[in-house]
Amino acid sequence: MDLSLAALAGNLLAPTILFFLLGLIAAFAKSDLSIPEGAAKIMSIYLLLSIGFKGGAAVAVSGVSNALILSLIAGIALSFILPFVAFGLLSIMTRLDPVNAAAVAGHYGSISIVTFVTAVSLLEGRGIDSEGFMVAVAAVMEVPAIMSALWLAARKGGGAKFDSKLAHHILGNGSIVLLLGAFAIGVTTGAEGLAQMEPFIIVPFTGVLALFLLDMGLSAGRSLIEHRKEISGGVLIFGCVMPLIGSLFGWGAGALVGLSMGGTFLLMVLCASASYIAVPAAMRLALPQAKSGIYLSLALGVTFPFNLTFGLPIYFYLASLTG
Repeated sequence: MDLSLAALAGNLLAPTILFFLLGLIAAFAKSDLSIPEGAAKIMSIYLLLSIGFKGGAAVAVSGVSNALILSLIAGIALSFILPFVAFGLLSIMTRLDPVNAAAVAGHYGSISIVTFVTAVSLLEGRGIDSEGFMVAVAAVMEVPAIMSALWLAARKGGGAKFDSKLAHHILGNGSIVLLLGAFAIGVTTGAEGLAQMEPFIIVPFTGVLALFLLDMGLSAGRSLIEHRKEISGGVLIFGCVMPLIGSLFGWGAGALVGLSMGGTFLLMVLCASASYIAVPAAMRLALPQAKSGIYLSLALGVTFPFNLTFGLPIYFYLASLTG
């Protein structure tokens, strides 16, 4: 318990998290503080490039292993399974119709790359190593969840559709292309490439993440305010309970695969997070009748803040029990 409280205190006092909280406070106070959209896009590109490249360089040093293959399989399986868990929980805790429940469920099998990046930053700040290939695991956990959500919606008569346009949108998602591309370049260039890129991708990383999380805090707060009438008590509780359940799936999978404490923590974070970029875009195409105000506000306005403030210390504590 002491370790959990210490991790919670340390997490809440981390500059990056405090900047996120500043953004939330500014949004709730209806401040005109804002980050230019172009600047936010550049920061997003920088973070994805940095984390992908560093992960690839780490794999180049350690080499391909059974743990890598098993982790990729585990990531795909978890991404496919978790939406069914979320859908069942939504049917118990909320009054959402099947189509909206399926759309929400799909977000909870996919991942929040910003939560993942923040978790990596927290590990690095504490000097804790993790498997570099977890970047690849994050990338493969986007698509299966979308397929599960569409199957659930179609089964309930929601008219879900999967066509070439949607397939191209999913596979050509810019975040995934950049993450995997940077990972591949990191694998190719290895330690020598990392040394060349270090002044760009390592030294400024925390500062850029702090600014990006400030913008995310503003976005999360304003989304929650705008759609507060669509978020019922049951939906709100789900947004805090489902991450905890998802993290337990990641905890068990990490133990089975044999990941390190840091790797297990990151897999738990991936399973606990909810997508607010790739999946919302896919749902708008495949399930246009679903209410974006519900699934987007829940993922961005509830689960994302919960994970950054309270979730990460809980997952860190549980992961430490395996180490």
